[in-house]
Amino acid sequence: MLKGFKAFIMRGNVVDLAVAVVMGTAFTAIVTAFSNNFINPIIAAFGGSSDLGFGFQITDSPETFVNIGAIITAAINFAIIAAVLYFVIVLPMTTAKKRFVAAGEEELTDTDVLIQIRDLLANGSKAPGGEKNPGSGPTR
Repeated sequence: MLKGFKAFIMRGNVVDLAVAVVMGTAFTAIVTAFSNNFINPIIAAFGGSSDLGFGFQITDSPETFVNIGAIITAAINFAIIAAVLYFVIVLPMTTAKKRFVAAGEEELTDTDVLIQIRDLLANGSKAPGGEKNPGSGPTR
């Protein structure tokens, strides 16, 4: 049981995902602080003299205030996070992947791999050395 757990943890994808979640959480906190302390006051300035900010109230009750400023702030947060992730992580990784893949070496698609498997099976299930694989005959 522990051996399987260790194999699971040591997979690269799990570690990468854990790092991404931690970094994303930390970065989201920075962007939220920036939005709350810089962007929100600017948006609220367009709201006029309303204490509640930029938006409108449906009835006389303050609970019915539709805060358009908060929606704009959330959209700006999303745009900032998406831009940083693209330009800091996705674009450099794509460039590095293209640079380090050998010139003549192409990455195979799933379809290409399946075609190769089909061709190997059609050739009588022969091993690469030419001898027939033991137990590879037809099963009934």
